[in-house]
Amino acid sequence: MWRAARAAVKRRRVQTLILGVVVMVSSAMAIATLGLLAAVSGPFDTAYNAANGAHIVAEFDGSKTTAAQIIEAARAPGVAATAGPFPAAVLHSPSQTGDRPIGLPGSLTVVGRDRPDTAVDTVELSAGRWATGPGEIVLNLPAFIGPKQITSDRHVVTPDGVNLTVVGYATSVSQSAGGWVTPDQARALHATSLQMMYRFTDAGSDSALTAGMAAATKDLPPDALIGTSSYLAIKANLAKGPNTYVPFLTVFGLLGLIVSVLIVGNVVSGAVVSGFRHIGVLKALGFTPNQVTAVYLVMVTFPAAVGCVLGSVIGGIAGRKLVDQAFWGIFGSDLVIGKASIPMWVYPVVLIGMPVLVALSALIPAMRARRLPAAVAISAGSAQQTGRGLAVQRRLGGSRLPRPVSLGLGWPMARPGRTALTLSTVMLGVTTVTMALGISASVIKFGQTQKQTDTIQVAIDVNNPQWNPPGPAHTDDELFALLRAQPGTVHVYADTPLMTRMAGASGIIRMGVERGDTAQLHGELIRGRWIEAPNEVVVSSEFWHLHNVALGDMITLDTSDGPQPQKIVGETAGGWDITSLDWDRFVPLSPGKRAQRFYVQLTKGTDPQAYTAAVAHLDPGLNPYVNGGADTLEKVIISVMSTLTVMLIIVSSLGVFNTVLLNTRERRKDLGILKSIGMTPRQVTAMVVAAMAALGAVGGIIGVPLGMLAHRIVIPMTGRGTGIDLPNSLLQVWNWPMLVLLAFAGCVIAALGAYLPARGAAKAPVAQVLRTE
Repeated sequence: MWRAARAAVKRRRVQTLILGVVVMVSSAMAIATLGLLAAVSGPFDTAYNAANGAHIVAEFDGSKTTAAQIIEAARAPGVAATAGPFPAAVLHSPSQTGDRPIGLPGSLTVVGRDRPDTAVDTVELSAGRWATGPGEIVLNLPAFIGPKQITSDRHVVTPDGVNLTVVGYATSVSQSAGGWVTPDQARALHATSLQMMYRFTDAGSDSALTAGMAAATKDLPPDALIGTSSYLAIKANLAKGPNTYVPFLTVFGLLGLIVSVLIVGNVVSGAVVSGFRHIGVLKALGFTPNQVTAVYLVMVTFPAAVGCVLGSVIGGIAGRKLVDQAFWGIFGSDLVIGKASIPMWVYPVVLIGMPVLVALSALIPAMRARRLPAAVAISAGSAQQTGRGLAVQRRLGGSRLPRPVSLGLGWPMARPGRTALTLSTVMLGVTTVTMALGISASVIKFGQTQKQTDTIQVAIDVNNPQWNPPGPAHTDDELFALLRAQPGTVHVYADTPLMTRMAGASGIIRMGVERGDTAQLHGELIRGRWIEAPNEVVVSSEFWHLHNVALGDMITLDTSDGPQPQKIVGETAGGWDITSLDWDRFVPLSPGKRAQRFYVQLTKGTDPQAYTAAVAHLDPGLNPYVNGGADTLEKVIISVMSTLTVMLIIVSSLGVFNTVLLNTRERRKDLGILKSIGMTPRQVTAMVVAAMAALGAVGGIIGVPLGMLAHRIVIPMTGRGTGIDLPNSLLQVWNWPMLVLLAFAGCVIAALGAYLPARGAAKAPVAQVLRTE
């Protein structure tokens, strides 16, 4: 049996190569997809638990409860460990000297802790030492920024004029504070709240954490708890990176597996049909039906196993790079970057699963060989198989079509089963191309929507003289007047990003404050409307879901005038957590207390490059640039999808190649007779390609709607995976010329796969073909 199987592999070298390549591609995609799916949970949990990260960081009102009451209540069942309570103060608009501020300016949460190595939330010092006396502060420095040198010129100056010397930099995996001081120093900074951190025995879900907090605060006054933040939110934020890729990688992987199954079935069924005489000889020599079946299973399993091993290596290399890229630029990514990789369990799953899937795909056609009696198989193998397409062939022969075309169009009817498998392969190839183009168009459109490249052509950064001298020589109002007077200007608006606090939430809120022509230039809204009155805000989709808000809800934000209620009137797909037009109340929280960037819409026909050159001469503190260009994430997504699309097109073309190879071998006598009576090699090629082009046309007509449907499924899945709602405009990327061209993609795939074996059949010498018959 083994000897016969090896001989079958050697005889069918081309089919063996095709099968190995197909399985290799599918295995590589499976490894990369499974690796991304598992990339967040394992490394994050390991790093978070190693630092005793808090499952819940809670903030209590110091006027409603005491530290002793909080500690006593935390002795409830289910609480595994606690740290605190620590006095917490919020510094609005602190300034720093000797170093660029970390993160956005506006607010800094300072917590009084006497040591970094508490039972919960062990803070890791990256430079310097812990704050041990008055006037000292340790700043939270994300690990990906790198270590800082501690020098005497680095200070934090509070709005009250308190000068805090920076004595160290540290990182909290729980993201519990922007800085740490001694408890006495925190109280001196007017700390009004108490921070408590908890770890629970059951922390696997939001409901478990809610139940744990309910038990830990049951004996406290009902309004003592101001807000909480969960480690699951940090984990979900990190998962946004991989979840950007997982939906379309999963679809590509499934399409690849389906195509692999179809090609395997086609290869084995073709081998059985073309090997009837061989099967009969094997049985006449004494092979049992089970041994005959095993010969064909081994024939496909061997190249599948080799392809699976190669695919696993390729998928492992590509998957590791993709995992690292997926977390790039996400806050807190230092927890997983360099630690996240393809889990070892993925490799045996693919190395075992793919050959098993191939064997199961080959089992049905192999069973046909098992059932054939020896005498029937030998007699069937000695006769030319004319097929069941003669009636169709006669009708086509009476048409006005060119003879090579009419002969070619009848070929698919001779082997309806093989035709159905090949048609499915081409259809899936067109589906892949359609879906990939749709996703690429949506990614580009999303980037344009975020940057507003269709409405804003020029952006202008304003230098902060503290970090990037020289500063602007004009005030904001003067810059507005200068820009509006500039030839080509239509609309202008400015913004300042900063950080503030929201009542009921322990974390910092990222805010963008805008002024100017925002009614004409605001970004696309998912729901609701733009700001029309004071104390109204729009929120990002991420904020919307994280805080479970709705249109009309009221939230209270810290402003320069103290806490102020704000009404949510709209939701955007991206941007800052909250956008406000209340310039006078929020911009004073920023150290610069002025606009940081201007955005300009130009008249049609205005050269953006010339406009930026003119603006640069208006004020030495301005840095104008043309708004546009794809960012790194867009480029990575499009490059990954392009690579996967090309791979699946190649796989689909190999499926067609295999079909044409089988057809030409079965019809070698017909081809020899046609050439002997005058058919030229070009006509033979045209006949074979026409047969596949017809399947390609049908596959294109079916595959385009399926690709559009897959696109409509993948885009919302990507949005949900990254925690945002996407605008419906991202689905409106199709036009009729594009769809017509995509329908022709099936013909292209079929022609690519059919051309080489067609040329081989056309070049075969007539005498040699007929002599072998």
